[in-house]
Amino acid sequence: MIEIGKFQNLKITNFTSFGAYLDAGTGIRHDNILLPIKQLPEDSKEGDELEVFVYRDSQERLIATRKKPLAQLGELAYLKVTAKTKIGAFLDIGLERGLFLPFQEQKFPIQVGKGYLVKVYLDKSQRLSATTEIYEYLSAESPYQKNDKVVGTVYSVNLDIGAFIAVDNKYMGLIPVNEYFNELREGDQLEARVIRVREDGKLDLSSRELSYIQIDNDALKILQGIKNYEGFLALNDKSSPIEIKSRLQMSKAAFKRALGKLLKENKVMQTDGGLRETSNGEEVS
Repeated sequence: MIEIGKFQNLKITNFTSFGAYLDAGTGIRHDNILLPIKQLPEDSKEGDELEVFVYRDSQERLIATRKKPLAQLGELAYLKVTAKTKIGAFLDIGLERGLFLPFQEQKFPIQVGKGYLVKVYLDKSQRLSATTEIYEYLSAESPYQKNDKVVGTVYSVNLDIGAFIAVDNKYMGLIPVNEYFNELREGDQLEARVIRVREDGKLDLSSRELSYIQIDNDALKILQGIKNYEGFLALNDKSSPIEIKSRLQMSKAAFKRALGKLLKENKVMQTDGGLRETSNGEEVS
């Protein structure tokens, strides 16, 4: 039985001027699958068994290839958009024909040239297709613990909840809204740190470093902010969280910790209006 979208071993039944036909296992010659001549190994002969990937060509005919696609049926993969058309989009899956991404399976706006995490499935016409609706295919059984560094892909953004991340493109992760300081979009890939492993196994993440490292980074960011605003940054410890996040992309708690370090080291002076760098201030390029 032929499995569309998967690797399988099929035997050569006969040759033609344009390739070889592989046994589909139905006993009906018309069902056999063409392997184009450019895909044939040298010295191939009838009865040889070849590992091939079966999919539909641009005319919806089943065809075999020895090329290895970037994903098989049922798998999640990070694939780049190559075209947007009137019927949907196409993704580069590493074959002659792109992978179809129907409009109804695009759960957010997509851009040509950008990659997204998708799942490969068969549509009603038995054609390989993709969907960006991947949550139910992710696992909550990751090997990671608190403070582990991970990499992942943004697959959904909800400004009331945070950014949903597929860690290793297969585990459930979330950058909660209280850790969401940098604008993220679906398809973005990033490195993050595990700040909590929930009881259900899902990972809460942060793009910020451990606190003792982050304080130094945030202190430098404040000093750079002072320079960016021509020597005066209109923020102090009484500023609102929204003002701080808007100017420095950090939480108020992080701002106060870093500011405390700078004040203790006499690198900045604080007024009711904001912050200035002192003569002891550290140069920031």
